[in-house]
Amino acid sequence: MSNPYARIFSEPGAKGFSIAAFFGRLPLAMAPIGIVAMLSQTLGEYWLAGAVAATYGLGNAFLAPQISRWIDRYGQTAVAAPAAAVSAAAFVLLILASHWNWPAWTLFATALGAATLPSMSAMVRARWSELFRDRPELNTAFAFESAADELIYISGASLSVGLAAAWFPEAGMLASTLFMVGGTAAFLLQRKTEPAVRAPQADGPAGSAIRQRPVQIITLALVFVGATFATAEVSAIAITTALGQPGAASLVIGVYAVGSFVLGLVLGALNPRLALHRQLLIAVGVLALTSLPLLVAGSSVALLAAAVFLSGVAISPTFITAFGLIERRVPASMLTEGVTWVMTGIGIGMSLGAFVSGWVVDHFGPQNGFWVSVVASLAAALTIALGQRALAGERAAPGRLAVS
Repeated sequence: MSNPYARIFSEPGAKGFSIAAFFGRLPLAMAPIGIVAMLSQTLGEYWLAGAVAATYGLGNAFLAPQISRWIDRYGQTAVAAPAAAVSAAAFVLLILASHWNWPAWTLFATALGAATLPSMSAMVRARWSELFRDRPELNTAFAFESAADELIYISGASLSVGLAAAWFPEAGMLASTLFMVGGTAAFLLQRKTEPAVRAPQADGPAGSAIRQRPVQIITLALVFVGATFATAEVSAIAITTALGQPGAASLVIGVYAVGSFVLGLVLGALNPRLALHRQLLIAVGVLALTSLPLLVAGSSVALLAAAVFLSGVAISPTFITAFGLIERRVPASMLTEGVTWVMTGIGIGMSLGAFVSGWVVDHFGPQNGFWVSVVASLAAALTIALGQRALAGERAAPGRLAVS
């Protein structure tokens, strides 16, 4: 049996833009925690560090889909290059503001400016779609990128915090900015694989991709999935601390992501023939089912790690099928924006999940934080189940709206 991953990377230019995109999106994991690590050390105020990080995160959640919409309209290089330049300049100013103890308002202003960071995850998937549209290799490519996202979440946050602790407070943010500049530049310089700009037809779907019913359904579902992701991290930290083994939290969180990473690669190699909307329903159903053992897994680190590993296996399959459905149900002229809305949903879910699970842990104890995972995963499954008819519709082509 031939290696499906070797097949997708044999396409001219595929290795180059995928490697560049990996480094270009490291700030996805490095920047939010890097801001907290930097400001908490230089200013000594966690509430301010968290508020500045939230300003960046929420700002990017709002701006990234708009930037991606312009990318669909005018091209990746024409829009992403200036947007990334503004983001990089703002990150540098934020680092200087932290180092030189500038007024607090400058921290918020520069964090908001840095939020113009374009969605590299969306742009790289748009390039894969350009290469393999309507071909089975596209599912393998999306599986690889979902696994890459997992690896970024595993390594990026740890790298950012580790650099800030080992070298100097701004080290993590400086490295994040350098990765973003170098990765984005290398990605955009590869013009041969840049997707062609497709102008929408006059009688076709107009406006934002979020007006498309499949985008609304999948984005909402992945808000809940993102919440389960963050809840696992918060609850793992709280439980291992309560067990007197706080250092084990990194191991538990790593196991969570590893399970998802491995199964995602396997799914990409197998390329199941079942309809994608059915695959997504199965994935979120498994996610809900495997969240239940978490409720009774707080007696030891070993038991916690096993339950967390089991609960993580459906994350990558959920992401892979979700992005595959977006590619099939959203007009090509809106693809980058459509993918970005889904990424935004994950980010919003992670922020809300961390907040809600933290509140539950504070008020009801470490073990009960996992109830947020159970409720969120059930909500994701219900959302996808109710949206099956819309998700089963044919691709929204110019001149025809998606079935809803």
